[in-house]
Amino acid sequence: MEQNNNVLSFDHSVDERSAREKNGWAMLFVVILIFAAAAASIPLLWAIHSAFVALTVVLIIAGVLMIPGFKLLQPNEAYVLTLFGKYYGTIKRDGFYWVNPFCSAVNPARGTVGIARKLSLKAMTLNNDRQKVNDEEGNPIEISVVVIWRITNTARAVFNVNNYAAYLSTQCDAAIRQVARQYPYDVSSSGDEKSLRGSAQEIADVLKGEIQMRADMAGIEILEARISHLAYAPEIAAAMLQRQQASAIIAARQKIVEGAVSMVQMALNRLSEDNIVELDDERKAQMVSNLLVVLCGNRDAQPVVGTGSIY
Repeated sequence: MEQNNNVLSFDHSVDERSAREKNGWAMLFVVILIFAAAAASIPLLWAIHSAFVALTVVLIIAGVLMIPGFKLLQPNEAYVLTLFGKYYGTIKRDGFYWVNPFCSAVNPARGTVGIARKLSLKAMTLNNDRQKVNDEEGNPIEISVVVIWRITNTARAVFNVNNYAAYLSTQCDAAIRQVARQYPYDVSSSGDEKSLRGSAQEIADVLKGEIQMRADMAGIEILEARISHLAYAPEIAAAMLQRQQASAIIAARQKIVEGAVSMVQMALNRLSEDNIVELDDERKAQMVSNLLVVLCGNRDAQPVVGTGSIY
């Protein structure tokens, strides 16, 4: 086994090839003829016993041995066949076929519930359990990923790995750990970097490429990979929530102050341009202070009306 650029490869990997199959209906007709010939020779056993006993036995044995060679495939299914321990070929086209009856169908994931000797070439979904990892800043987070995949190379899926379903699940766990520690959970105050929460499409593309690099050896194509669950770990969730709330309050206050300063500047400019009132620097400062208190305060202002002269 060699390792090059973090990609695993085997020197003796098996290349997929088509099995030498025959039309199942034609071979079914042949089997019926064999059994018909065996049945027709039975009455002759009493007349010419020595000549037809061996023929009848041979015909019956040949017909019985040919029956296991029939294979029926639905669309998006495949048979990976071995003959006496050697790779014989793969049948991927749907239909009714006959192959060498001594061939065996191989599926290393057959022990999994719902998986038969046939390999399914349909798109399948893998939803791994949540796992606790650390992001780029070292914060513990809970994350899980959903992966849509399918088998494209049946020989690699069967012979390169022990169990392609378990192999993909393990590699998804490894890939999500690798990706999670490259990005922070959330963007920083500058907001100029990618994050697990804020850059969903970019992270999905990186995650898909990371899993695909690991799944090539098993003949699996990754159609889509996305984060299905993302949250801070329970031990820091409360503290991180307070930090997020503080950041939101600060950002909101900045917007309020910017708007209040703009409104005060506009008020002073309009008073000066329209010659409504002439204010010295001290009165302008007092007016600015009062307006900022009204505009930036959390509660409604309670005005105090003065009846005397402003001077």
